[in-house]
Amino acid sequence: MAANATEVGSPLERKWKIPFYVFFHDARLLFKMDSLGLEILKIAFPAALALAADPIASLIDTAFIGRLGPVELAAVGVSISIFNQASKITTFPVLNITTSFVAEEDTINRLNTMEAENEKMKELVQDDATADNMEKGIDKNEETKDQLKTKDATNLGKGAPSTNVDTKETEKDTNTNACKPSSASGDKSTELIKKKKKNIPCASTAIIIGLALGLLQAALLIFAAKPLLGIMGVKHNSPMLAPALKYLTLRSLGAPAILLSLAMQGVFRGFKDTKTPLYATVVGDVMNIILDPILIFALHLGVTGAAIAHAASQYLISLILLCRLVKEVNLLPPRMKDLQFGRFLKNGFLLLTRGIAVTFCVTLAASLATRLGATPMAAFQICLQVWLTSSLLADGLAVAGQALLACAFAEKDMNKVTATAARVSQMSFVLGMALSLIVALGLYFGSGIFSSDPKVLQIICIGVPFVAATQPINSIAFVFDGINFGASDFAYTAYSMLLVAGVSIASLFIFSKTNGFVGIWIALTIYMTLRMLAGTWRMGTGTGPWSYLRK
Repeated sequence: MAANATEVGSPLERKWKIPFYVFFHDARLLFKMDSLGLEILKIAFPAALALAADPIASLIDTAFIGRLGPVELAAVGVSISIFNQASKITTFPVLNITTSFVAEEDTINRLNTMEAENEKMKELVQDDATADNMEKGIDKNEETKDQLKTKDATNLGKGAPSTNVDTKETEKDTNTNACKPSSASGDKSTELIKKKKKNIPCASTAIIIGLALGLLQAALLIFAAKPLLGIMGVKHNSPMLAPALKYLTLRSLGAPAILLSLAMQGVFRGFKDTKTPLYATVVGDVMNIILDPILIFALHLGVTGAAIAHAASQYLISLILLCRLVKEVNLLPPRMKDLQFGRFLKNGFLLLTRGIAVTFCVTLAASLATRLGATPMAAFQICLQVWLTSSLLADGLAVAGQALLACAFAEKDMNKVTATAARVSQMSFVLGMALSLIVALGLYFGSGIFSSDPKVLQIICIGVPFVAATQPINSIAFVFDGINFGASDFAYTAYSMLLVAGVSIASLFIFSKTNGFVGIWIALTIYMTLRMLAGTWRMGTGTGPWSYLRK
């Protein structure tokens, strides 16, 4: 790595004495579809669609539930906030660590396989050279044999005795042909290697951990649903308590399927395959959308039907991913000691801490909005869903950056590391600007889709400037999460987020108390701005995994 770092550092030394300028590296190529840009988009586009599919399904859920009334909408909003808090805490270690570890392990296995095949090819070339030399020797012996026969015929005419040629020459010729390698057999062996399942022990480890965390999360949310709702501001005499309790309890039954599917999505991402998770997610979410009106309105189950539809769709997604994964990977490693629980737990604890810090800020914001009443909470829930859904589109770039950077670091190709990180960061800014315009127009003119209550719509209009203006900030922040994960810089991302969360939590309490609904959105803007600065700091200052930029 040091050699490659020097190799990259030398030509960049004069141009980038301050590593911050790495963000503008090859900016002229941003809108040109070169090989790197196409590779990023090939991974990012399906990943973005898959990531956006579930929040879009949640938006449709919100639209259906909004027709039941503001109380039901607010109740479901509180329940979703609690469920997302628990899910995102476990999502960070399961999904992000799995992606990086699988990408690294798959790259190392591929490099080792290529090295072994190169050695095998060298041996075959040497064998061919030996065989050629032996054939040349046989040709010379045949020539000698012909000369001897001619001599014998001459001698026989003169009455001389004939010379006997040893029949071992023929045997030697046969043996030589037998030693010569067959190209057909070589092709078959190569084909078998390609068809062979991959042995990725960290994939098996991730699935086991994902399932265990899912069962633990389900048990925690089911048995602690009422106290958690109380913490969120839903009092025992609140009309929101009954629908919120039903929705949270039933939706929690889908937690094992969610965590299991996230682990498998991490494996596919590590293989740079984002199409398979997209297919599974779309099929599951379409099922959710179809079941929603049937269960909510036709069978008169209300919020209970919405929760059942969501949980059922998650189990379908997990089943599709599992059926596909067993065809590509040996989920049972050759030896149980190959499972990497220690490595996962060490880094998983860091990202678990980070996950708590990241989601606690949003959950606290929802809790403070709940205390403002059912109408402000309903408006906040709609704005929050749009805010998160649009911003998550940037996570597609984050996924591409993480997978490509993990592979590049494993290959010690620092040129590709620099180019990839710079390109995805530039793309994130452009995407954020586009989302800002789309969200502003869409939410301002389309808010009536989510609610028919005029008071709710009036409050939504107040939140539109914040939701739209923060899109570029959110986009850059999410993409740099992926960049830092791709560099396996888990410790920095965890500790920096704790600092960001501390400041953001204080801002939420201060501004919500003085400015209410607007104050909550001011504090969330501060939160995302600090998160963006923390994410870009490591690469911009050339520290940690990016120290080679300063050489």
